[in-house]
Amino acid sequence: MPRYKLTIEYDGAPYCGWQRQKTDLSVQEVIETAVEGFSGEAATLFGAGRTDAGVHASGQVAHLDLQRDWEPDVVRDALNAHLRDAPTAILGVERVPDDFDARFSARKRHYLYRIFNRRAPPALLAGRVWWVSKPLDVDAMHAAARRLVGTHDFDTFRSAHCQAKNPIRTLEQLDVVRGPDEEIHIHAMAQSFLHNQIRSFAGSLKLVGEGRWSEADLVAALEARDRKRCGPVAPPDGLYLTRIEYGTAPKRTLPPYPG
Repeated sequence: MPRYKLTIEYDGAPYCGWQRQKTDLSVQEVIETAVEGFSGEAATLFGAGRTDAGVHASGQVAHLDLQRDWEPDVVRDALNAHLRDAPTAILGVERVPDDFDARFSARKRHYLYRIFNRRAPPALLAGRVWWVSKPLDVDAMHAAARRLVGTHDFDTFRSAHCQAKNPIRTLEQLDVVRGPDEEIHIHAMAQSFLHNQIRSFAGSLKLVGEGRWSEADLVAALEARDRKRCGPVAPPDGLYLTRIEYGTAPKRTLPPYPG
């Protein structure tokens, strides 16, 4: 039974998130419906990251098994034909070994958070960025963000509904830089993330950028290991799953919310 790796792009605004739900429309359901539409098979799609409602992706990865040995380009084009009315696109399809798992084989997950920092609200980017009208100090935000890099107990920066048993994670990258035009970009990378971790980072770093928190305040919030010490959670609009890296390192068990 051939296994296929899919690289996927989607606008998360109309979806309840990646994972199939009983009542609301998910990215997983839309693609699984497209698979059945072209192949006649009720295949299950397994994603690398279970993005929340409203979160976007430019490099989500998933895998599925099909009975028939289709050419990868045929799978890509057939799925996109069935997805033409959905804000979802299959960027690429590859045949992969049977032991490839989109989630458990992943070594690094890359996310981007986009802040639109100007007085006037976004007309063209509404729903795709977090609009912050007050000027932000990017250098202060970046300096504070660097204090979160490394292995820490991130209990402060995860959702109260996070299902992970262990809040300790190794954050390999957290950079705050000037993006194009009036944007500020937060780049984050780790093998796995806690539920709402990046949006919690973004909300707390905004307080630093506004001058309401100092670098020391952010560190104190981290060390408190208390959700009540977190800044406001940033909206999902600005968050993108941009890339998944795979390698040959030994696999390990990941929590229910890898991203």
